[in-house]
Amino acid sequence: MANDDFDVFNADNSNANEESLRMVSANAMGNEPVSDEELRPHILEGFIGQPRLKAQLQLFLDAARKRDVPPDHILLAGPPGLGKTTLAMIVANELGVPIRVTSGPAIQHAGDLASILSSLDAGEVLFIDEIHRLPRAAEELLYIAMEDFRVDVMVGKGPGASSIPLTLPRFTVIGATTREGMLPSPLRARFGFTAHLDFYPTEELEKLIERSAKVLGLELDEGAAHQLARRSRGTPRIANRLLRRVRDWAIVHDLPIVEPGDVKEALALYQIDTEGLDRLDIAVLNAIIRNFNGGPVGLNNLSAMVGEEAETVETVCEPYLVREGFMMRTPKGRVATAKAWGHLGLEAPEGAAVDVSKLF
Repeated sequence: MANDDFDVFNADNSNANEESLRMVSANAMGNEPVSDEELRPHILEGFIGQPRLKAQLQLFLDAARKRDVPPDHILLAGPPGLGKTTLAMIVANELGVPIRVTSGPAIQHAGDLASILSSLDAGEVLFIDEIHRLPRAAEELLYIAMEDFRVDVMVGKGPGASSIPLTLPRFTVIGATTREGMLPSPLRARFGFTAHLDFYPTEELEKLIERSAKVLGLELDEGAAHQLARRSRGTPRIANRLLRRVRDWAIVHDLPIVEPGDVKEALALYQIDTEGLDRLDIAVLNAIIRNFNGGPVGLNNLSAMVGEEAETVETVCEPYLVREGFMMRTPKGRVATAKAWGHLGLEAPEGAAVDVSKLF
């Protein structure tokens, strides 16, 4: 290939969208305040929860190290806030290689992805968050790069344009998605290891909260971590967020030790109840029970009653309410269960959400 062709390709790289790519270091710099990055564990052994996934990933990484080759591509799937980004950082740290971080929405054209791929070094990890939101052209480019470790670079325009294959060093792609079903089958098939993250039980969230409290310099009395874990909706990100709000409460009230009662008072201020339901969750349950006598009620009517968009009610509130047994989705609409009536301090009418056959 002529030197001019290389110059053209390098010029294209220099104009790449820098906002779509950033280098990440796990080490704190100077006297920075404790950030979310510092709450993340840096080794797999320090990652709390997901025991089966950890065992699978540990074996996967150990085998790659013994073979002295970069591991196969990894897909991390699960709801938001369960630790997909943290696991990607841990994989890079365990392998002792740099990690590049980008996301599906940040890559607007196939050329953006080609510039990133061509700049990777041997063994490097490329983490693509929200990989299901990649443009179609970028997906097709990624297929070839993940399987054959090459990209085809177009040089020139018009009838004189030509495609030049550029060989890439072997690297590892880690993709994270909250909607695995939206990934096209060809892309999903390129991943050698798929990890599914589940919601955390209360016991594991307690351990995570106790670890984060030590990092934040916050002393929790016995039972305080349990109160926080109960309200965290099975999600580490929410647990850490609530812990920060409790820390604010402790600082303002000059509390050397945070007791369970302090947690209740602090989170009551933020309208988070004992089951982790917030203002919008309670509003949805109140609308179904008080305005529609427990349901069934359609999504549009329900969203109008609580003053939120239908998509917000469906994607933000309903998954947790259904999972925890406060609500059921039926062909005729949303129905409050007896558990929801009891949670609001109301007596459920006889047969409330029990004779499900009448709702279908």
